[in-house]
Parts: sequence; structure tokens; C-alpha cells
Amino acid sequence: MKQIIQIIEDDPSVKKLLEITFKEYGFEYVSCENKKTAMMTFLGYNPALLIVDLGLPDGDGKEFIHQIREISKIPIIVLSARHDEKEIIAALDVGADDYITKPFSVNELLARIRATLRRNINEESLCDKVVCNDLELDILTRDIYFKKEKLKLTPIEYELLKYFLLHPNKTLTHKQILKEVWGTGYQNEMQYLRTYINTLRKKIEDNSTRPNYIKTESGIGYRFSCTKNQGF
Repeated sequence: MKQIIQIIEDDPSVKKLLEITFKEYGFEYVSCENKKTAMMTFLGYNPALLIVDLGLPDGDGKEFIHQIREISKIPIIVLSARHDEKEIIAALDVGADDYITKPFSVNELLARIRATLRRNINEESLCDKVVCNDLELDILTRDIYFKKEKLKLTPIEYELLKYFLLHPNKTLTHKQILKEVWGTGYQNEMQYLRTYINTLRKKIEDNSTRPNYIKTESGIGYRFSCTKNQGF
């Protein structure tokens, strides 16, 4: 069964570009221009992924994302002309999986779509081991190996690296990471996060000042880069 991508975009030229691109690359799609029809389309077609613009004619796209998150864990990629860091963070915090600003590269969008769909399939079939490049997580034994050698990690380092490994190639905001790893009430403890990111980079990066794994998304959070991942 082919996976359907739902486009929620009110700009005719952008919507047409997405439709042509998806058709060319073999994706099935449905399109709509506002929140009202978007929800009806979502319920009727059960898509595999949403592409959401924030500036919709009948309300903010973040409100639609919030409504979707109350009923579904479907992957959501925001495609918006809004470049402001606060907007990006707000969209990710409300439940978006990724954020791409306009004007955008079609190839980058396609790469993000494929990565998001792969990650969603992986999370739905979670198993005991996760592999990302030279890193391997054994969920049952709570061990993480780097280049076949067991890493010596503190409990927080383990939880942080595990969280990254389970969410590869996804932009994670500072607040999301702090809440998931440290718990509710720690969302503003940025120094905690920076300190542990630095210690983790020294343990898994060949050059901690030019990381290959833990990429900084300036002003937003981090993205854990996996060029080869398997398991789940």
C-alpha cells in the first residue's frame, strides 16, 4: 500500500510545486488549503505524513498541529515562510517533527520526508537494538557501544544519548530534550543540557568541536545525525 502525504498549503504555486514533485517521485498525495478541510481530509484519508503551512486563511497552522497531536502521532513537517526562531521552536514544541523554511530545496524536502517516514516505521516496530553509524544501543541491557566498545556513561548521559538514538535526524528543541531526559520542571535549565552535550561529544565525536553526530540547530536545539541506522 502506498503512503499518502497530505499537503496543507494555501499558496497555489507552492501547492502545485509539491503536487508535481510528489507525483514525479511516486508519492500519493491529497491537498487542501485551510484548517477546516485539512481535518476532514485527514480523517477521511488516513495519510502517512502531513506537510503543513503555518499561515492558513482560517487560522494558524500551529493550532491545527495541536489538534492533530491530540488524536494522532502522525509525522508532521512544517513548510513555512516564517523564519523567526520563536516560531520554529513553537511549532516543534506543539508537535511538529521537522521545520523547513521557504524558499526551500525540493531535494532537501524529499530527504526530510524519507527520513521522517523511515523513523516513524522504525518507532512503530521498536525492537531491542538500535544502530546509528558506529553507535549501537542495546535497550535490554542499557548499554551503548561506540565502535564496538562499551561506553562508560552516567545515567543522564545514557538517557540523553538514548533519546537522540531513538529520534535520529529530527530537530529537537532544548525544552523537548530537557523535559524528556530530566523531567517536567527542567525545561529552562539550559546549562544542564549544554554541559551534558559537551561531555557526550567528547565520548562519541572524533572532533568534538566539529561534531558528526550531535548537530547544533542554532537557537532551537539539536539534531542527531544518522547516515546509516537500523533496528528499532
